Formats: sequence, structure tokens, C-alpha cells
Amino acid sequence: MHMTRRRTIAAVAVAALLLGAVFVGGRTYFAPADLMQAGPLGEKVLGAENAPNVIIEYASMTCPHCARFTNDVFPLLKQRDIDTGRVRFIFREFPLDPLAAGASSLARCAGKDKFFPTIELLFRTQETWAVEKPEAPLLATVKQVGFTQESFKACLADQKILDGVLWVRDHAAKYFKVGATPTFFINGEKKEGELSIEEIEALLKPAAPAAPSK
Repeated sequence: MHMTRRRTIAAVAVAALLLGAVFVGGRTYFAPADLMQAGPLGEKVLGAENAPNVIIEYASMTCPHCARFTNDVFPLLKQRDIDTGRVRFIFREFPLDPLAAGASSLARCAGKDKFFPTIELLFRTQETWAVEKPEAPLLATVKQVGFTQESFKACLADQKILDGVLWVRDHAAKYFKVGATPTFFINGEKKEGELSIEEIEALLKPAAPAAPSK
């Protein structure tokens, strides 16, 4: 059967996608089925389950670029695309240092419905606790979401939580070649570094939005 060059390239891309990364026109894609494997602690997700677009962010809590994205761009993304049912957003930990791993652990320990508020608080106050002696300012920060000194220390000593956070980082590094933060996967396409709301929305499917999550 005769195949055009375009169809041949498409067939090769599909076959490669089943095996891992695909490189098309300088852009890198990963199979959604591979990307959607949750870590041992479960996913932290915002948005409609049946949203036509999926954005995964890998972030380190001590990364200033990640903080700028969360502080400046994420509120727009949430208002315009997540809350309207257009995007399902998944946040994943990629700690670049022990302090970032500890901060990620605290977000995991924060309690029901407090994960994203804790992430946002930590990024908003990053300059106050990502310092040479972080324990006291970090404790003072997370007290705002209900931590006590006892629960703070217990969380940071919880090896299961830490192992779960590190599993997410190590899995992303091994299988998706994540090595810097922030790294995004937008409908399977890998994008490294800070993105503006305009850059993100240019990569979204133009399909009609799904019903907002309740």
C-alpha cells in the first residue's frame, strides 16, 4: 500500500509515542497514558475530570521561577481555564534540594483541601523561608494553614511522605527527562521554563469547555 510522506511521518510518530517521547518539529511529546501514572501519594488535581486539556506542572518549592508562575500566571489560568472546565491541572513535586522536599512534604501533610492553599502560601512567601536557616520562618509560615510545632516536626520526620515526594521526582527524571523547574506537559507536549498565560492558551485544544467541576 502506498503511503505519502506525511502519512509515513505520522505513523512513525504514533509508533514512537507508544514507546516514549516523540520529537516533531522541535517539539517533544509523551504518551498521555505514561504521563498520567500517579505517584504513591496520589495526585493533586484541580479542574473538571473530563476537561479537554490536561496540564501537568513539575515544580520545586524553592524555585523562584516556579514561584513567579504560581503568583503571577496561575491565578489567570485558574480563572480563565481551570474553573471554566477547559483545563484539568495536576501539580507534581520535583524538589531540587532538601528544603524543597521538606516544603513539599508539608503541603502533603496540610490536610484535606489545604494542599493547593499551602503551595500557594509557600510560593507567595518563598523569600522569607527559603533562607540559610529555614526552620523557624518555615514553621511560622505553615502555622497559617494550621500546623503546630508538633505536627510540623512530625510531618518532616514522616519517611513515607518524603519517599512519596521523591518518587514523583525520580520517576519524572527517569521517564520524562525532567531536569529543571518548572517543567510543564500540556496535552503531552513538554515545555520547560516559565510560561505566560498567552503561551499556555496557545497550546490548548480549541474544543468547547467541559462542565465545571463541583
